[in-house]
Amino acid sequence: MKCHLERSENMATVYDVKANELVKKTAEELKKTANVKMPAWAHFVKTGVGKDRAPLTNDWWYHRAAAVLRRVYLLGPIGVSKLRVKYGNRKNMGVAPERFKKAGGKIIRVVLQQLEKEGLIKQVEKSGHKGRMVAPKGKSMLDKAVKNSMKK
Repeated sequence: MKCHLERSENMATVYDVKANELVKKTAEELKKTANVKMPAWAHFVKTGVGKDRAPLTNDWWYHRAAAVLRRVYLLGPIGVSKLRVKYGNRKNMGVAPERFKKAGGKIIRVVLQQLEKEGLIKQVEKSGHKGRMVAPKGKSMLDKAVKNSMKK
């Protein structure tokens, strides 16, 4: 399957590095941006119905934003509904069998709006599919994060 983005032979891409490392490096870059900031309510919310508690780390917002940026790069054009499924998990139903539950939409929606305001993603309609795709600025940020993670 051919990637929709140009790929040179001598340069590593998002597909060549571990997702964890890429998200960590991209989150560090997103902390430096002006428009991607954690809202005041983000300290108190769970990330979805299937979770028991709110995230424990203080910078979880930037990690989620970096993970969403990576997902938009890989799967774009993509919208909030599909991303809710991607970040969903199993809900513990007590003695009943577990069920899949979608992630919360507000967090994903606000992250997408912040990334769009920063110019890292853009809204498009491509062959009948509406959603968000990575912009050139976002692609260069991810490429820089790939280069930094490959230095290790």
